Amino acid sequence: MGAAVAAQFLPMFVLSPWGGALADRFPRRRVLLAAQSAMGLTALVLWCAWLLQWRDPWLLLTLMAVIGGLNGLSMPSWQGFVYDLVPREDLMSAVTFNSLQFNAARAIGPAIAGLLLATLGADWAFGINAASFGAVILAVVLVRSGRHLHSSPRTAGVLTQFVAATRYLGTQPGLILSMVVAAMIGFLGNPVFALTVVFAGAVFDVGPIELGLMNAALGVGAFLAAPLVAGSRWSPRLSQLVRVGLVVYSVALVVFALAPVYAVGVVALVVIGACFLTVVASINTSTQMIVAEAFRGRVLALRLMVFTAAAPLGSLAWGAVADALGARAALTITGVLMGAATAILVTRRQRFRLTRLDDPQDTTVTA
Repeated sequence: MGAAVAAQFLPMFVLSPWGGALADRFPRRRVLLAAQSAMGLTALVLWCAWLLQWRDPWLLLTLMAVIGGLNGLSMPSWQGFVYDLVPREDLMSAVTFNSLQFNAARAIGPAIAGLLLATLGADWAFGINAASFGAVILAVVLVRSGRHLHSSPRTAGVLTQFVAATRYLGTQPGLILSMVVAAMIGFLGNPVFALTVVFAGAVFDVGPIELGLMNAALGVGAFLAAPLVAGSRWSPRLSQLVRVGLVVYSVALVVFALAPVYAVGVVALVVIGACFLTVVASINTSTQMIVAEAFRGRVLALRLMVFTAAAPLGSLAWGAVADALGARAALTITGVLMGAATAILVTRRQRFRLTRLDDPQDTTVTA
């Protein structure tokens, strides 16, 4: 199982620079159609391999790695495509609901897969998974972008373009802050998603149904926060949303870690899910609002790489701490560290203070 996770995320991390270059060089809709078609074909091969009894672990891991790599190539275009589809004044709502559907899919997808495995078997599970790509491809075909902001093709190589994007990033404190917060969420905030199973069995001593409710609580929190973040009439600054989200997130992690009973833990998970969506949607929107169009895809790829690296590293590190000191101690430490990091970002009065997330769009760079 550990190798399966690595097979999905390592190629995504490695190929993200190429994904960012594709998002800046070609129309993002075309990139999405090509990538989703290739992923659907790979899922079809996986289904056929299972039906033909070709179940060597290395073959399955290879196919999963291909899908992970295609995800890395297409994810910057997915995120950049949101900016192409909606007016600038609706970007916060669009990014929030895009983040919501991602979190919902992460919770609902495995649940559907488990139901299919338990009732119809792996043959049907793999087959339906392959067929599901048809719906995504059809949606992309039907959607029309309201903008045509893509730059002309570049002659520079991918690595040269990515180095240029990294240098550009260094000139934008707001974008650097969004990367820092993404790393905080990945390394300190995301491990709770993996440790719910440990708390269910070793801390609260509950069964699979209660574990399912704990995971569902994270999704419920995201659903509850989405309308508040996306459609708020009081229009808070993005830095205010991030500040409040990080502070409450820190407290909720400690409350969950020290929860005396199962019910308190579930309530804390609802709050954690709400804060996760609030912070992630806010930094995603901040990035989209600040970045120059010429660098949009590559900067989004950089942020994807930061989170993709921080999340598994955080899970490994805090899983090891949980083994050594216990799950309660591990999550208590993450909550305290997140609170301390938030205090530093809030109280800084220099170039990299949290309010830089509200910087205006950079219009000084063109293709």
